[in-house]
Amino acid sequence: MSRHPTVKWAQRSDKLYLTVELPDAKDVKLKLEPEGRFMFSATKDDVPYEVDIELFDKIKVEDSKCNVGVRSIVYVIAKAEKKWWARLIKNEGKPPVFLKVDWDKWVDEEDENEKVGMDFDDMDFSKLDMGEDDFDMDESKDEEEGFEAEEEEGKGKEKQVAALAEEAKA
Repeated sequence: MSRHPTVKWAQRSDKLYLTVELPDAKDVKLKLEPEGRFMFSATKDDVPYEVDIELFDKIKVEDSKCNVGVRSIVYVIAKAEKKWWARLIKNEGKPPVFLKVDWDKWVDEEDENEKVGMDFDDMDFSKLDMGEDDFDMDESKDEEEGFEAEEEEGKGKEKQVAALAEEAKA
């Protein structure tokens, strides 16, 4: 009997993101069908894993892309029609326990046209205060050497006091 890996999903109006979380998967087989069927199978430590789900609507197989990585398998699936789906799978009701929302990629329908996350391409780093004048490495080294010198001086005074105490006893 095969197991189900965790499958995370997110959507945009024109595509779906499916991420199969199965580190070190071997013999990965993926199949998409235009009517909206997604099939995945692989093995990990000689244990078979598979997923066979019927997606909510039709897809464009030829415009979809897949990346098989070491930690996960990511599929970007092009939707046949540019519209938001009510859910990932065709069947209504509670989805299977292995299907989870990918909150890292999730965007709400009304937020789709806004930029999500930080866009470092448009950022001007020269205007940021990076604290370069606040901390000087040479200054820090000088202070550290000063503390060490004071420490040695203190040890020397302790030795003098101990020697004077011995003389007083004698």
